[in-house]
Amino acid sequence: MDRSLRNVLVVALGFLLLFTAYGGLQSLQSSLYSDEGLGVTVLSTLYGAVLLSSMLLPPLLIRTLGCKWTIVLSMGCYVAFSLGNFYASWYTLIPTSILLGLGAAPLWSAQSTYLTVVGNAHAEKAGKAGRDVVNQYFGIFFLLFQSSGVWGNLISSLVFGQKPTQDAVPDEQLLSCGANDCLMATAPGNSTRRPSQELIYTLLGIYTGSGVLAVLLVALFLDPIRDTLHKGEGETPSVRSTLLSTLKLLRDRRLRLLVLLPLYSGFEQAFLAGDYTRSYTTCALGIHFVGYVMICFAATNALCSELYGKVARYTGRAALYAFGAATHLSCIVALLLWEPRPGQLPVFFVFSGLWGVADAVWQTQNNVLFGVLFDKDKEAAFANYRLWEALGFVVAFGYSTFLCVRVKLYILLAVLSAAMLAYAALEVLESRARPGAPTAAAATPAEAGETQTKM
Repeated sequence: MDRSLRNVLVVALGFLLLFTAYGGLQSLQSSLYSDEGLGVTVLSTLYGAVLLSSMLLPPLLIRTLGCKWTIVLSMGCYVAFSLGNFYASWYTLIPTSILLGLGAAPLWSAQSTYLTVVGNAHAEKAGKAGRDVVNQYFGIFFLLFQSSGVWGNLISSLVFGQKPTQDAVPDEQLLSCGANDCLMATAPGNSTRRPSQELIYTLLGIYTGSGVLAVLLVALFLDPIRDTLHKGEGETPSVRSTLLSTLKLLRDRRLRLLVLLPLYSGFEQAFLAGDYTRSYTTCALGIHFVGYVMICFAATNALCSELYGKVARYTGRAALYAFGAATHLSCIVALLLWEPRPGQLPVFFVFSGLWGVADAVWQTQNNVLFGVLFDKDKEAAFANYRLWEALGFVVAFGYSTFLCVRVKLYILLAVLSAAMLAYAALEVLESRARPGAPTAAAATPAEAGETQTKM
């Protein structure tokens, strides 16, 4: 096996193990720790820390430790959060959620930087187009990574399903399900009773073990690329210079046009995890179906991530963005009109599946786009990417408890429309910046690689 592909698989498997644990824990926070709003507060605090971390830490840690050890250290922050759940309280979950948030931005920036660097290095050796190889590597990564949602939710469903107890769905509640929901964010809805502490400890043990395996896998088997990435550079930058490098990149008009894409990514992921699962699935079917619905989302997301990595070289990124936008637009309009009922079981899975089809576009193409356009400032670019995505999560979770679902869908629609208009403007600017040369959106594989190496 080619060594660069082996490294991609090590990173992907590490993230698969890590997010099998974290994804399951994240979806259970509001259900397990509903007293005094602890679960929602934990999520808000976590993404607030991600926002702060995105501005300060990624370039600093990556240049100090290298991509490999930044990933290892950041993964340790996720394991600490799993351990904090064993003794869930304000004094354990809030500090560990802050620690996780601080580690999240460096983790993802290091991952994106690592895949971009090894992809370009392999392309240069093999005489291939850099953008095509990077696209392929991100596709492989997200194929494995997105499947973590399947395993995380499956594990929680199997563990908690040992003693299921379901309440009936009152007719009055069905009237306020879906887009009509203005109460579910603050009022208790249809759900199962809290699982026993023994089952909770069993689940947390599995999740913690999965996180520890992820750390060991990357620490032992991933090849470092620090010397390749920073050869000939000066001393490690200070926190102040790191912050300035992240913010200064916003002077680039291309980045200002791009920030709405990760912002929308945060909005749409928060809507699915917080509102679709609660106001549609839990409201009409019960909480025991949430895991299965999210498995459908994760499965389509993973499969499409691999597919897009292969077809992007033939279609260009613009076609994929248009497809993703059209899919989410259709889902948003349909969710505004749909009145969910227990007898419509397949429809719940259709929506989550289509949401995963579109989300795979944002996850794969956004990473490739930032890596291609800001090849000389990858760390700062990916730090900005995580900053704006985290802002989307923070804002979405922030208004989650006091806005009706219908209003949230209109907000999604507005942000999606603005993001697509800004992206279209970016492609126009790129085509004008290289008169006579095709943009990466429309270039042939060879031409796209030539364009990238000149950036």
